[in-house]
Amino acid sequence: MGNAVCGTSIVFLCLNYLENDYYARYMGIAFGLFPIALFFDLIDGWVARRRYSSPFGSDLDSLADLVSFGVAPATLGFTLGLRGFWDSVILVTFVVCGLMRLARYNVTAEIISEGTGKVKYYEGLPIPGSLLLVLALFSAWWTDRWGPLRIFGGQWDVYPGHFHPFSLLFLACGLLMVSQVRIPKP
Repeated sequence: MGNAVCGTSIVFLCLNYLENDYYARYMGIAFGLFPIALFFDLIDGWVARRRYSSPFGSDLDSLADLVSFGVAPATLGFTLGLRGFWDSVILVTFVVCGLMRLARYNVTAEIISEGTGKVKYYEGLPIPGSLLLVLALFSAWWTDRWGPLRIFGGQWDVYPGHFHPFSLLFLACGLLMVSQVRIPKP
């Protein structure tokens, strides 16, 4: 639950940042909550491996992950300048890819574990991998390279709106999540 609280708080902090003349404290706290969300996600996984895990717990963990590592990074991207029409399409695609990846994991985990309950590999990039996007956005924010015209890669006019090449990082991450690439589980 702590994971979901962090993710939801990040979304609200981004909204406050936009509403309150880009008050830096909101963004600083938002970035700081991502590692805390990851900590809670790791604790959830540790508890699940030590005790009996239920379908309810698995689904709850996935929903919290979707908020913290799907919706929150997409909201952060939008907040920091990815606001063009095509950016929005890509950000929504990223969130949907995260949703599909989590649903696929919940359905196939038993099969992949071969009945042992221990999954040896992830199929596709785990959704917390989106923290790499958060690091890139933090770099843009920290170096004052955020905003529709200043974000890395600039802004392109592509009918029917604007496009920022930076948003392609979200697309790549989303596609990796739904790929069949096997990533060994630590």
